[in-house]
Amino acid sequence: MTAEPTSAKRTINPASLARPSGYAHGTLTGNTVYLGGQTALDQDMNIVQGGIVEQFRQAFSNVLATLKEAGGRPQDLVSVTIYLTDVDDYMTNGREIGRIWREMAGSEYPSMAGIGVSRLWQKEALIEIQGIAVIGQA
Repeated sequence: MTAEPTSAKRTINPASLARPSGYAHGTLTGNTVYLGGQTALDQDMNIVQGGIVEQFRQAFSNVLATLKEAGGRPQDLVSVTIYLTDVDDYMTNGREIGRIWREMAGSEYPSMAGIGVSRLWQKEALIEIQGIAVIGQA
């Protein structure tokens, strides 16, 4: 016997984000949204300048735009992974980054991981954020 799929998979690519090529910003299946890794790329395909704090704001904004397009909200995030080219820089700016998180997503935090990497897809990128959200949780 073969299991029948319970829902179709839908690609999520908000018009407010850079047009993807070879990837999707997000995928919705059932009530779960898989949020593809977002760097501080603006709509014109440029990395936001100014350091880790500004790049966090843009990358997280991109994640939240994808989540919103899928019908979710920040409180629906259940897991977030942050890839960093300089963990010490992130930690030094942690208070400001935390303030930005609370401003954009509230004081509820999902399961999180921070991972140091040697570099990201765009050489100028200092941070990449990906996540998983479950829409319509109690």
